[in-house]
Amino acid sequence: MGIYLNPKNENFRRTLAGDIYVDKTMMLKMLNSLIDKGNNYICISRPRRFGKTIAQNMIAAYYSKGCDSRELFKDLKISKDKSYEEKLNRYNVIKIDLNSEYQNTENKKNVLKELKREIKAEMTVQFPDIKFSRNDSVAKCMQKIHAETGETFIILIDEYDVLVREQVPQALFDEYLSFLNGLFKSDTLRPAISLAYLTGILPIVRDKIQSKLNNFEEYTILDSKELTEYVGFIPEEVKALCGEWGMDYEECRRWYDGYYQNGYEIYNPESVVKSMINKKYSNFWGKTSSYRVINDRIEANFRGTKDAVIRMLAGENVPVNVSQYLNTMDSFATLDDALTYLIHIGYLAYNEDDESCRIPNLEIRKEWANAVAVMGEDYEVTDRIIKASRELLDATLKGDEAAVASALDESHIHVTSNRSYNNEDALQSAIYLAYIYALNKYTIIKEMTTGKGFADVVFIPFVPDIPAMIIELKHNKCAESAIDQIKEKRYFDSLKDYKGGLLFVGVNYDEKDKTHECRIARFEV
Repeated sequence: MGIYLNPKNENFRRTLAGDIYVDKTMMLKMLNSLIDKGNNYICISRPRRFGKTIAQNMIAAYYSKGCDSRELFKDLKISKDKSYEEKLNRYNVIKIDLNSEYQNTENKKNVLKELKREIKAEMTVQFPDIKFSRNDSVAKCMQKIHAETGETFIILIDEYDVLVREQVPQALFDEYLSFLNGLFKSDTLRPAISLAYLTGILPIVRDKIQSKLNNFEEYTILDSKELTEYVGFIPEEVKALCGEWGMDYEECRRWYDGYYQNGYEIYNPESVVKSMINKKYSNFWGKTSSYRVINDRIEANFRGTKDAVIRMLAGENVPVNVSQYLNTMDSFATLDDALTYLIHIGYLAYNEDDESCRIPNLEIRKEWANAVAVMGEDYEVTDRIIKASRELLDATLKGDEAAVASALDESHIHVTSNRSYNNEDALQSAIYLAYIYALNKYTIIKEMTTGKGFADVVFIPFVPDIPAMIIELKHNKCAESAIDQIKEKRYFDSLKDYKGGLLFVGVNYDEKDKTHECRIARFEV
């Protein structure tokens, strides 16, 4: 019926008509349980490409009085739920895509004035018997409608945080705060709002907007609670798509998985869909975003940044305190703030159990490699190691012991110059860093339980026609003793289900000379 008030369901209809649709409609069951309750204001934050807009279109199509969506939902999961009929197309919905409004408004300082004027105009048309004054705010109009008709509203705001991310002039931001305050902080208006559903990339801004939205329940990429399975695709959904489209599931997992939350593995939805349609696995993230976002944060060069970047590139987790970041674009004070921001926008994944972050998958790893490649002189050595890593892997597979030792010399020096770790940890990190390229072809496991002990590093291939590798590390001994230990403790027993070539790689680090020695032996299992 309107653009903002009681929109039609065309956007959701087009989503359903696409080549791929993953049914997330049971999210509506949870939202139905919040209608007209005390906890009916919610804010969901997650990265771009994770389905925020699709979800908003679904929600609008389901609740809006401006359409009849029974035909669209009849074969979807929510149609079997007992709450389905009671809520279907029964509410006045106000739907705002704030990012679209801001980007498409020629005079951006007037974006909110124009938006409010358009919403009020639609209210006048849809409620002709109610007298609105010229100075009535949107909130006041809603209050009058509710008082005279008893009808309530569902408010949907997509990209609620765009004016934060764009760092708009203070006058416009103050006007936005006033708009939010009128909608969500009025006790007299609250009975008129059956549900408020805000989405954004960043959580609620703590030093600017929180006072206006502190009555919202937050569902973030750090913890989406009962909405976790709707944040992205989960394994059973991805497996079904891979089966339908004839794609390899494990390869899809390596490329797009890596976000873990509340017992769920979470996949990047847009990249999964594009990989199915394009029949290939590729860096689709890079087509719509930019590694420059990473550059902006690591160029700030907070203490410990370079070390954290090296460790994550080497496949490690790094600790992070996510509780201090204020969720703004101008409040980065520490490395923790920078890492937390990168978690919220999807360039890192968060592990709540040990409060650490990591690069989540192969797609994002390529973005990090691109970012480091254009960094300044502080990252020249790291970039050189990344570029040399492909040659190192080739040299290892060819049995070139001297080339392997030489590459580890450079990698180890770089790692130990930035870490106060003991020699064993530093050597293991040097191995990870030197073999960064191998992450494109191998699952790399450190201290893997094998045979009669723990192998230092095991490389298990996920592409055909390359051997598995077991690397054993020694200090101030000899590389031959490392090979002997692999054999004596039968570290290869852990690969009993693997059929193909197997390399034993023994590495010794001489602390006095700061050099490495390498021996490589080839076997078949």
